Amino acid sequence: MAASSLAGCGLPGAWADSRQWRILETDFGRGLGFLTTWQAWRADPRRPRLLHFVAIETSSLPPADMSQTALDRPELAPLAAELRAQRWGLLPGFHRLAFDDGRVLLTLCIGERQTMLRAQRFEADSIFLDGFDSSDTPKSVARFARRGTRIAGGPLPAAARDALAAQGFKLADESEGLQGVFDPAWQIRRRAAASSEPVVDPGHCAVVGAGLAGAAVADSLARRGWRVTVFDHADRPAAGASGLPVGMLAPHVSPDDALLSRLTRAGIRATWQSLERLLEDGADWQGRGVLERRAPGDARLPVDWCAEGPNESWHASAAQLREAGLPEDAAALWHARGGWVRPARLAEAWLGQRGIRVECNRRVGRLARSGNGWTLLDTHGDRLADVDRVVVAAGHGSHRFAPALPLQPVRGQVAWGRMTSGAALPATPLNGDGHLIAHVPDDGGALWLTGATFDRDRSDLAIDAADTEANRQRLARLHPGAADALSRAFSQGDVQAWAGVRCASGDRRPLVGPLDPADPQGPWVATAMGSRGLSFAALCAELLAARWHGEPLALPERLARTLDTRRL
Repeated sequence: MAASSLAGCGLPGAWADSRQWRILETDFGRGLGFLTTWQAWRADPRRPRLLHFVAIETSSLPPADMSQTALDRPELAPLAAELRAQRWGLLPGFHRLAFDDGRVLLTLCIGERQTMLRAQRFEADSIFLDGFDSSDTPKSVARFARRGTRIAGGPLPAAARDALAAQGFKLADESEGLQGVFDPAWQIRRRAAASSEPVVDPGHCAVVGAGLAGAAVADSLARRGWRVTVFDHADRPAAGASGLPVGMLAPHVSPDDALLSRLTRAGIRATWQSLERLLEDGADWQGRGVLERRAPGDARLPVDWCAEGPNESWHASAAQLREAGLPEDAAALWHARGGWVRPARLAEAWLGQRGIRVECNRRVGRLARSGNGWTLLDTHGDRLADVDRVVVAAGHGSHRFAPALPLQPVRGQVAWGRMTSGAALPATPLNGDGHLIAHVPDDGGALWLTGATFDRDRSDLAIDAADTEANRQRLARLHPGAADALSRAFSQGDVQAWAGVRCASGDRRPLVGPLDPADPQGPWVATAMGSRGLSFAALCAELLAARWHGEPLALPERLARTLDTRRL
């Protein structure tokens, strides 16, 4: 079936030399459609730069089925193994899986078929039709088709073929399977793709800001063929809030699986893929889990979650608590997809990708429209660059270009130091009211870090002794044993401090979208990541790129709108 759908849609020939190709499959099943398409993409020298494969699956595929796929089709075994490695945390909803350096993107939509189809918006170049089980399917599928979209699948009953024909598909007379093309006799009303703004061709884009947000945008656009120049006023990338010595990557979990919980899960998956692709495990990051302390009686999970399910968070075991040096009856959650990251290393890795140029010590003072593009001027009025598009990702500095956005500075200070032989600190990162990370490799000796303060409407960077004391007290509540182990370092003034100013929005969610909703080809922003830059930067960058290129979204449309500037 998978091979016939591929051939029935004229692939791989139909996608030759395209910038991207978007495929919708209505029944993922054992993944053969995706694996066969991926294999054909790899083998084709004229393959599109980016392959999007969106598949609907009514339930998470058991790993055993993936193993059987590899046994039945041994030539697909290496690809099936890569796919199996990313099949974690597949709760109901959308999941963006990335392969081949982010050039093959599988958006797996788990849930009831019609619900998932309604939650996604894009124009498909090819449709693999399987699981034809509803009278609504023809209309739902036609919503994704543009004139010329080809459709293929298994044999269908006459009534189903008639229903597809009534929606504008011209079907070939094939007794062994479905083949056809979307070519209605009527005028097609302009369709809404992934966004309301016109799709743009890759050109030259300027990104203002070389922290996590700007670096992630640069990476996403460069993978799509853009030439990207990143400007930053500092003398190096990640010199602001992204310069934190080490940060924590951990999801937000709530009993009702609230909006922030769903967004952070999607964001961590996006970041995790970049970490595995770009950084050295154990040196620049480590993802072996995070223990989150909760108030007594508050370690609650959604009622349908369990340790055996697809979720990656559950109640910490007595053994995990004991290993972390905490009481076995402490209220705590274990996040399997959590860990620590050196944020500056991640930003530098994103900025080091092909097609990206970084210009430090360049303060952008003004943006001026120039024909169909933009001119960037410094604070003296001298020209820095002429570009086609601009993205402002300068943290709280974004307010200079976006004064109407509700951006708020949030100062944070952490305490950190070098590991000593006498300090027995837990190997597992701890989160809760503050956090503790230890045993982080560094050229000057392994690091530990604890904090952080959260001071709204404060933007000074001077180290505050009161904040150091607040961090010590916070550590004593989080992990009394670690506080005792570090008490001498605090009392003797051997603890160092770092401060940075984060940027938050009025509703504490990131902002990604056009500065002016009436001018979608004007400057865009990717900012207000708050204290969750590691969770949100990669996700927001992919949403921005999808909006520009009419691509499938990594989130359901409704969730994506909660991060868009136009929500304001």
